[in-house]
Formats: sequence, C-alpha cells, structure tokens
Amino acid sequence: MTTTATGITIERTLAAGIQRVYDAWTKPELMVRWYCPNPALDLTAEADLRVGGDWVVAMGPNVVRGSYTELDEPRLIAFTWKWDFDDGTPTHVRVELTEAGEGTRLVLRHTGFASAEDVANHAEGWEGCVERLPGLLASQSPA
Repeated sequence: MTTTATGITIERTLAAGIQRVYDAWTKPELMVRWYCPNPALDLTAEADLRVGGDWVVAMGPNVVRGSYTELDEPRLIAFTWKWDFDDGTPTHVRVELTEAGEGTRLVLRHTGFASAEDVANHAEGWEGCVERLPGLLASQSPA
C-alpha cells in the first residue's frame, strides 16, 4: 500500500479469475461477506450496478454510500464514497482489475481526502477489507 496526502493505492494479486473478483465488488450478496474490516459488525449492501446507479453499505451503525461513475465489466469499477456522518465532499474509488496468470491483479485507488487523518483511517479500513477478500474468493466455486 502507498499513501499520499490525499489518497491511497493498494495493489494485490488474487488467486481467482477476473470475473469472480469483479462480482465480489459488485454483487451485494458477496459484498456483505468481506466489505468491512471488522467481521463482527452486521453488514448489509445494496447496489444498482449502472453508471449513475447508487450503492450503499451499512457496517453496523456506520453507513457509506455513493454512485457508480464508471463500469467496464470485468475490468473497472469506479464510484463516489461518502459516509453518512461526514459533511465533507465525496471521495473517489477506482478499482482496476487485470488478468495475471491464473489470478487477477487488483489496483485500488481511493482519492480526494481532505486530511491526512482521513487518509490514515481509510487506509487502515481498506487494508482490513482487502485482507478478507481472498477468503471469500477461496470459498466460491470457480466461475
């Protein structure tokens, strides 16, 4: 992971096909199995998977939501990100997926933060989420 004053980049190679990784990011029934760094929290997710469509994830009492800005199945998912408790402007997430041998290379960029504290908090959260993703992918049957 690398961080700057306004953003985060996380790169991983995952042992799953590109479509399975894309589905994990876009299908609510899969998102609820990894999309929170704290597995003890109840998780709900909704996604209207189209450019301009809204998504929302509730992690216990914390709710984050946004709109899809770019979609190119199975290679790209881009969306805005805003916590319900935050009065600031939305930030932006871009997830790029490429085939890497029998796996998938994931590059996650989350940008537009107002403070170093926001960068640090989101870096910790994303790291926890991304660490949970291989467990979900391993539990799915190959697509």
